Amino acid sequence: MTEAASASLSSRAGGYARGAATAEAIVKAARKVLIEDGAAHFTVRRIAAECGMKVGNVSYHFPRKEMLVQLLLDDMLDSYDKVLESEVRQPGLSPRERLRRVIALCLEDIAGKRTTRLFTELWAMANQNAVVAERVALFYARVHGVICEYVGELNPALSPQEAQTVALYISASMEGATPFLGFEKPWAAQMPAFIAIAGKALVDLACTITPQDIAGLPCPPPQACDAR
Repeated sequence: MTEAASASLSSRAGGYARGAATAEAIVKAARKVLIEDGAAHFTVRRIAAECGMKVGNVSYHFPRKEMLVQLLLDDMLDSYDKVLESEVRQPGLSPRERLRRVIALCLEDIAGKRTTRLFTELWAMANQNAVVAERVALFYARVHGVICEYVGELNPALSPQEAQTVALYISASMEGATPFLGFEKPWAAQMPAFIAIAGKALVDLACTITPQDIAGLPCPPPQACDAR
């Protein structure tokens, strides 16, 4: 577990540092249950069995399952930030290349077992639990913010709200690939080609789309932003 998530875990799971190792084992078990068994089996009893603890011990550290969901998402955000630092936020890269790399990293992540299954189950939980829905939405808002940053740099003609709308479109386009190209999905083998297409098409879109396009109005041909 990452340092940030461990600190968050220590502060929430009873508030005692000595319980952090136990709480971390519970979070690890919860992640495995959600990925392998699905949201229908995401119960305190099943999680306790997975980590070899008593139900009361799990409940002591995490009185509500929503706390486990929050820590799972916090841990993933922290790991994503580290990947962005090493792969995207490097000196000398153009905004176009940074956005292309973000898109590739997101799609490569979607192709993995963890993300394909974990987020499918989280959205299923979100349909029944308003707190989980809020936590998942906040997670995606962070992802949209990263994409929006580079859209704004590539296309300064867009207002902040328009850049956010384009970022949402890019994110939704990628997430929509999950049931088709995610882990063990029917067209998973086509993911490399999909990444190549998305890296060109979505970046070109970010560069060339105009406020008139977003508003659904006729507009002159846009200018490419290859030089940016």
